[in-house]
Formats: sequence, structure tokens, C-alpha cells
Amino acid sequence: MSSFSDPEAVARYAEGPIRQVPGFLALQRMAALLLAESVPADGNVLVVGAGGGLELKVFAEAQPGWRFVGVDPSAEMLKLAVATLGPLASRVDFVEGYVDAAAAGPFDGAACLLTLHFLTADERLHTLKELRRRLKPGAPLVVAHHSFPQGEREKARWLERYAAFAVSSGIPASNMRNAIDAIGARLPLLSPEQDVALLREAGFDAVELFYAGFTFKGWVAYAPS
Repeated sequence: MSSFSDPEAVARYAEGPIRQVPGFLALQRMAALLLAESVPADGNVLVVGAGGGLELKVFAEAQPGWRFVGVDPSAEMLKLAVATLGPLASRVDFVEGYVDAAAAGPFDGAACLLTLHFLTADERLHTLKELRRRLKPGAPLVVAHHSFPQGEREKARWLERYAAFAVSSGIPASNMRNAIDAIGARLPLLSPEQDVALLREAGFDAVELFYAGFTFKGWVAYAPS
């Protein structure tokens, strides 16, 4: 069973990012601010990988006029998102599935946080193209995920730093040893250069780095005007 389908693991989900992602709360706020530069006060925003509802809650609280479509393949994670959002959930249309299941839009902006690192390069490119196809001209996309050098020695060094941060946040060292072994072996990780190239290949313009926290990177990019 995937951890994102295990009800007990899902219930503990919110604890993980704060301890494992440097500046996680600031990352969410920055994503909201970057979207708000272009998304109108009554805008519609697509959030891919919306299960858990953490970024949806931040976005909805920051912009009371926005409406959202939240897409995630895990029914359990979408249930958690509804619980996380509380009354704010009335402003979200939840869709179980992948980006292809989302409405055609066009949307005023989109976000995909801590999700793309689960996808292969081909799957990422497909997802980015589908996001691009659903955005209005000039609309922003904000992404953030694991992205760091993939040479053998560099990869090991950065994963050790990721683990050290999590341990310093209170996660047992044994847990993080298992985590980085699994990440290194199972996740189809890419370098920052490869991630930027995929955003451009998918048709996005003006790709800008806005966040870097050990193994995590974040970019804002725009659908062509």
C-alpha cells in the first residue's frame, strides 16, 4: 500500500514537510505571493498534488476571492485536504486523479509543490505540458520539489544534508537513513538544469528560481503571452 493511501500515514502527513523541507512555511507563502502578482482577486487557480491541503489552505487564506481546483491521485489525501481546509473547502473543486483529469480551464495560475519529484522525466514533461495547456496567456506556474546535482558523489552529499536537516528538526536519524536510501533508489530525481529544461520544453517562458533549500528548489514560470 502506498503511504499516500494508508489512512494512518496520511493523518501524520502534515508533520513531515515542516521537519524535512527547509523553510516549508515560507515556501508556501512565497508561492502565494508569486501567484498573486498575476492572478486577479477573483482568479481561478489549479493545484496539482493538492492532497493534504496545506498549500491550498495558505492560498485560500491569503486570497479570499480565489477559487481552486485541487487534483490528487489519492482519495485519502483528498479527504485530508477537506479536513485541513475546513470551511475553506467550499472554494475548492477536488478531483481524484492526475493533471489530465483537471478541467480544461483556462486558469489564472497553477502550483505544483513537492510533487514532480515522484514523476519520471517523461511524466514530468507531460504534466508540465498539460499545466501549460490549461493556463491563460501570461499566467504563472509555481513548482518546488527535490532537485539537486545527480553525480554519484554530489547526490550522496546532498542527501546527507537533507537528512541532517530533518534530524536537527527532531526526526530520528534511523528514520532518515531509511528515507534517503529510499529517495536515492526509488525517486526519479533530476538536476536543476534538467528541471529548467523541462519547463522550457513544455512551453513556459521566463523561468526564475525563487527558492533553494538544500535538496529542494522552486521556480516560477509563465505561459507565453
